Amino acid sequence: MTAGASVTADPLPPGARVALPCHFGEWLQGRIGPAGPVGLVTLLPAVTGLAGQRRAGALAACRFGQGAGLIPLPRLRRFLNDLGLPPKGRYLLKPRFVPGSGTGMSTASLLAVARLAGYAGPRGCLVRACLRAEGASDPLMLDHPDRHLWASRQGEVLMGLPPPPRAELLVGFWGPPERTRAEDCDYADISDLVSDWSNAPGLAGCAALASESARRCQARRGPASDPTADLARALGALGFARSHSGPARALIFAPGSVPPEGPQILRAAGYTGVERLATAT
Repeated sequence: MTAGASVTADPLPPGARVALPCHFGEWLQGRIGPAGPVGLVTLLPAVTGLAGQRRAGALAACRFGQGAGLIPLPRLRRFLNDLGLPPKGRYLLKPRFVPGSGTGMSTASLLAVARLAGYAGPRGCLVRACLRAEGASDPLMLDHPDRHLWASRQGEVLMGLPPPPRAELLVGFWGPPERTRAEDCDYADISDLVSDWSNAPGLAGCAALASESARRCQARRGPASDPTADLARALGALGFARSHSGPARALIFAPGSVPPEGPQILRAAGYTGVERLATAT
């Protein structure tokens, strides 16, 4: 058991279910200063990202979804041990999105395991266990994850932020899944965007800041062929956001203003998993 981990509650009864949030890329992500930490403001949709249940039995590796959706047995055992939880049970997880798509499925899977196993200790211990398991974590364990500037490699809140405005989103995926690498810090400086965001600039202002963060990411990291900016302009969106390390893309609209032809236009342009969502704030 890791020093500092606390006594836990009993595991949830076999068959009990939990539901975890997700994110859909980020409003902002980049270095906070030229040599500063990687910080982000997560884009939180009002949907369940991952559902899970626990069954009795010996501990087994946890595979969820497609591709990168796997918690290997040694990692799962260590994660439970770090939280002072018994290394037993089968964890059955069902993600809404493909792992590695920039939607927080990796972090959500760990949080689901912790909750199903009965973790009731300090949040800081949970953050450290998630970081040890995946190297970089999304802030889904926080209350109101989208109201913080989050250092994903350190598991720290860098500052509190005003709540993002309500928006409707037209979302999809451009390109294949891409697993986040904790050692990858090759991001543009966004400290100026964070400063502007902290002044609560309203939906149009937030959409413009998200678009600029996405443009800086594309210029530095690609892909050069990404048509999201052009589609946002053509469909009259206020702006667009992206996963800065995955294929998730979101066009940002005022509530009630998503054009009905929008989903078909994105599909025709090659996006997959196209749907309409809304922000959770």
